[in-house]
Amino acid sequence: MNLVIVESPAKAKTINKYLGPDFEVLASYGHIRDLPSKDGSVLPDDDFAMSWEIDARAAKRMSEIAEAAKRASRVILATDPDREGEAISWHVLEVLTKKKALKDTPVERVTFNAITKAAVLEAMAAPRQIDMELVDAYLARRALDYLVGFTLSPVLWRKLPGARSAGRVQSVALRIVVDREMEIEKFKAQEYWSVEADLAADSPPFTTRLVKHLGKRIQRLDIPSEAVAFAARDAINAGQFTIKSIEKKPIKRSPAPPFTTSTLQQEASRKLGFTAQRTMQAAQKLYEGVDETGGLITYMRTDGLFVSPEGIAQAREVIADRFGPAFVPSEPRYYKTKVKNAQEAHEAIRPTNITRAPESLRLEGDLQRLYELIWKRMVASQMESARIDRTTVDVETPDGETGLRATGQVVTFDGFLAVYEEGRDERQKGTETEEDDDSTRLPALKEGATARVEAVRTDQHFTEPPPRFSEATLVKKLEELGIGRPSTYASILTTLRDREYVRTDKNRFYPEDKGRLVTAFLEQFFAKWVEYDFTAALETRLDEVSAGKLDWKVLLREFWSDFHVAAQAAGELRTTAILDALNESLGPHIFPAREDGGDPRECPLCKQGQLSLKTSRFGAFVGCSRYPDCKFTRPVASPDADGAGADGGDRDLGIDPVTGQPVNLKIGRFGPYVETTPPGEEKPKRSSLPKGWSPASLTLEQALRLLALPREVGEHPEDGKMITAGLGRYGPFVLHAGTYANVADIDEVFEVGLNRAVVLLAEKRAGKFAGRGAAVAPLKDLGAHPETGDPVHVMAGRFGPYVKSGKINATLPKGTTPEDLTMEQALPLLAAKAGAAPKKKAPAKKAAAKKAAAKKPAAKAATTKAATAKKPAAKKPAAKKAPAKKAAAAD
Repeated sequence: MNLVIVESPAKAKTINKYLGPDFEVLASYGHIRDLPSKDGSVLPDDDFAMSWEIDARAAKRMSEIAEAAKRASRVILATDPDREGEAISWHVLEVLTKKKALKDTPVERVTFNAITKAAVLEAMAAPRQIDMELVDAYLARRALDYLVGFTLSPVLWRKLPGARSAGRVQSVALRIVVDREMEIEKFKAQEYWSVEADLAADSPPFTTRLVKHLGKRIQRLDIPSEAVAFAARDAINAGQFTIKSIEKKPIKRSPAPPFTTSTLQQEASRKLGFTAQRTMQAAQKLYEGVDETGGLITYMRTDGLFVSPEGIAQAREVIADRFGPAFVPSEPRYYKTKVKNAQEAHEAIRPTNITRAPESLRLEGDLQRLYELIWKRMVASQMESARIDRTTVDVETPDGETGLRATGQVVTFDGFLAVYEEGRDERQKGTETEEDDDSTRLPALKEGATARVEAVRTDQHFTEPPPRFSEATLVKKLEELGIGRPSTYASILTTLRDREYVRTDKNRFYPEDKGRLVTAFLEQFFAKWVEYDFTAALETRLDEVSAGKLDWKVLLREFWSDFHVAAQAAGELRTTAILDALNESLGPHIFPAREDGGDPRECPLCKQGQLSLKTSRFGAFVGCSRYPDCKFTRPVASPDADGAGADGGDRDLGIDPVTGQPVNLKIGRFGPYVETTPPGEEKPKRSSLPKGWSPASLTLEQALRLLALPREVGEHPEDGKMITAGLGRYGPFVLHAGTYANVADIDEVFEVGLNRAVVLLAEKRAGKFAGRGAAVAPLKDLGAHPETGDPVHVMAGRFGPYVKSGKINATLPKGTTPEDLTMEQALPLLAAKAGAAPKKKAPAKKAAAKKAAAKKPAAKAATTKAATAKKPAAKKPAAKKAPAKKAAAAD
C-alpha cells in the first residue's frame, strides 16, 4: 500500500479518486508544528536552535498518519508546490521519523501545479526528495519573524502601552500607510484652471482644450488664476481659428498577462470588491475543486507568468471557437515578469481546463465570480491586440498666439477587449500623469477648414493629494518595493486590521493613532529595520537561501547581531525619553499649528501647562503637564480631526426636556462621549460619539438621540421577539435573538424600520448558514410579497441560486439567470415550494433523528471501515486548521 500525505482533506478526497485502491490518501490539515508563542523557541546563543511544538489537534492526526505509515510500502509527500508546502512535508517527515513509523520505508516527494488526474499521475511518475534549500528558506523566515516579533513586541508593551505587536513585514506595510497619510496631511492644494471650447468646422460641434496661450505651450497647471483663465477665454472668443493639422495614428493595445497571486488580489479588489483574504480563500477552494471534476484552477500562490503549452493551446482553441480566427494571434503570447525578486517557480493562475467556461459551472457566489475573472483574464491574455485609431486635431489662430486641441479615439478592432479589460487604480488629480479621457469620437474634419467658436468654458480646479491606499494599490506597492511575498499579503493586511493599527473606510486604508504611534516609535528607535530598502534587501537574501547560495544561519547571525543591540538599547530607555521623541516626531499631527499663531502645545483648559503624550494601561493619550492640578485629557488624534473636539474641553449641551437632567459632552482618553444621569439613578448613562461626528458641532438633540440607544424597533414577525437598534464597539447594529447585523451608517440606526431590520437580520443569518466566503447580500431585491409582505430576494447558495421569502426557499430552474428573475416568475416558485413543504416537513425530521441515533453506536464500532466512514466529523477542524498554513507563512 502507498501512503500519500497532503495538507487538505478536500485535496485528499479528490486525489484518492485518481490513484485507485493501491493508495491511501490522508491529510495533515495544514501545518502540524509551529514555534510555541513563548520565549526560548528560537535560541540565538545556541546557533539558532528551534523548538517545535505539535498542535494538539494535529497530534491525533499525526498518530493516525504514523499508523498508516507503518503499514505502507512507500510514503509519498504531496503537499503544495511552494515553500510552505515543502515545509509541511519536512515537518511531517520529522514527526514520522521521531515516532519510528518509517524504518526502511522509502519516502518520496511529489508536486503538481493543478489537481487534475493528468497532473497528479504525471507527478507520481516523477518523484524527488524534499528540497532542503526551500526548507532552509522557510526556517530562516520563521526564525526571523519569531525573533522580530518576540523581541520588539515586549518592548512595545512596556514602553508604548496599547501597542499590540510588531512584525518584520507587517510594520513596514504599516509604515507605507502612515507615510501616505502624512503626505496627504502635508499636501498644499494648488489652484489651476482649465479652458475648453466647443468648435464647429462645417461639422457637428467637437470639444477642444487650450494648449497654447500668448504663443506659449500650456501645461495642466499653467493657468493659476481666474484672471488668466478669463484672458484666455477672451482670446478664444476674439480669435479666428483654422484646423492646422489632423494626425491619425493607429495604435495597438496588448492584453495583460494571466494572473499571479499579487495581480489576482489587486484585480479582485478593483472589480469584485474582495479583500485579499477573501480572494485567497475563494482561490483555495477553486484550486482544491468542488466536485468530482477536480481542481478548477492551477496553484494560486505564484509570481510566475509561465503558462504550459497545453494551457496556451486550449486558450487559442477557445478563442477561435468563440470569437473567430481573427482574434487568435499568429504566434502564442509569452510573458515575462518585471516584478522585483520574482521567483517564477510556478505557472500563472489559470483554469485547469480553459474549455470549461464560467457559464457552464454552478458555483457559490464568490467562487463563480472569481473563476469568471480568472477565466476571462487567461483567455484575453492569448488574444489578438486591440486596434485603435487615435486622432489629434490642432486648431490655431493665424498668428499662432492661441491654440486648441481635440483628441479622440475609435476602437477599430476589439481584440482582447471583447473579453476583458484590466481595472485602473485611482490617479492623483492635477498631476501630469493624470490621463485625459480621449475616448470621444470626433466628427469628420478637413485640414485647413475654418473652425467657428460656439462656446467657451472656464473651470476652476484644485490639485488633490495622492489617494489613500486601497487593498489593490497597497498590494501593488508592496510588490513594487519587493517587500514580503505575495502569498503573505493577505495575512499581513488582516493582521494590521486585527491589531487596530489601520481601519478601512470605502476600501481605503486609514492609519489609526495606535498605528501612527507604533510607526513613529519604530522609526525613532529601529529605523534601519523599517526602511523599505533594508526589508527588500532582506527578501533578496532570503531568496538566495532558497537558491542554495547562502547559508540560512549566516543570514540570521548577520541580522541578529545589530537587531539585538538596538532592542536592548530601546528597552533601557526611560518612558519619558521615548514620549519626548514621539512628541517631536508626531508634533505636526498631534499639535497642529494654531490659527492665532499661539503655542500649539499650550493646555486649552488651564492655559499654563504643556500638552504631551502620556501613557496608561489602555494606551496613549494627550494630557496636561500640570496633572493632577489640571486634568485635561484628549485622544491622540489632532484636535481638528473628527471625534477629537475643537478645544479638547468638556461642555454642557443643555437640559433633557423629559428628565430635567443636564446633558454633558466630555472628552476622555478614549475619545468624546455624552453623559446624563437619569432621575433616581447613581450611575450616569454614557454613549461614545460615532465616527464622523464632531464634538465641536454636537447639539443637544444629537446627544439625546445617542443616549436613547438602544431603541426598540419592533417585534420580529416570525417569533414575536423584540428587535433593537443600537451603537456598539463595531458601529451601529440591529439585534434579534442574539444575532447582530451591521447597519450602513449611524443615521440609519435612529430611523431603521421593522421591514428593513428584518431584511438585514435575514441577510446576516443567510451569510452564517452559507459559511465563510458566501455572498451575504442578495443578488436581487424583488420587493415585498403581495400576500405576506415579506421581502422577496434572489440569493446565491451552495447549490445554486434560489429565491427566498420568509422561511420559504425555492431553487431557480436550470438555465434561469438570477439577475433577470421577476416577481411574477418568483411567486409561482415560492407557492409551489410552500405547498410541498408541509408534506416533507415531518418525515424529514424523523429521518434526521433516525440517522442521528444510528450514528452513535456506529461511532463505537471497532472496524476500520466504520471508523473511516465516520471521519467526515473530522472535517470541522479542516476549516479551522486551513488558516494555520497561512498564519505560519505570514511575515
